[in-house]
Amino acid sequence: MANKDAPFGLRPVGELGSNIQNAGTTQYRIASGYGTAIYKGDLVILVTATGTLNVAAGTSTDIVGVFNGCFYNDPTTQKPTWKNYYPGSISPSVGNIDAFVYDDPNKLFEIQAEGSLTYAAAVGKNIDTQYTAGATINGQSKVELQDESPTAATKQLRIIGPSQDPENSDLSSANSNWIVRINESVYQRAAGV
Repeated sequence: MANKDAPFGLRPVGELGSNIQNAGTTQYRIASGYGTAIYKGDLVILVTATGTLNVAAGTSTDIVGVFNGCFYNDPTTQKPTWKNYYPGSISPSVGNIDAFVYDDPNKLFEIQAEGSLTYAAAVGKNIDTQYTAGATINGQSKVELQDESPTAATKQLRIIGPSQDPENSDLSSANSNWIVRINESVYQRAAGV
């Protein structure tokens, strides 16, 4: 049966090993006026000059984690606003844009593959993501695993294994879902950014 082509970015599903999964996030900032949207499930990076977050491109390194929403004072209504995505170009007149990120380097995520991957060729290997802007109607990311061969070379994500999603578990066709962890985590390297 063919898999359902419905990318959703990265969604947390557990922790490496038997660690407790608490779904905790850490608060960061997005620069006032940052012009690019960040969707729930997008990878984010740290801008070293400002200490703020940007959305990660498909080959970005030093990943902070996975975006899970933001809080700011709406510049038009002046009301405190929570969104599960950052729409871009927000400049609050009061306060900051606070972003919440799944940044535990041992957190596991589920993500859809753009192409097809086989178990033997994928597990334990690394792969980058393919960035596509998410959906403004629900704020959900559309990031997928790139349609490339997994490799031992350094890439954004490490493939742990196939997902148990019954609608997307056919490994012989495109769009299967996989469990991954962030391989190029900023919190897994000895040097700072």
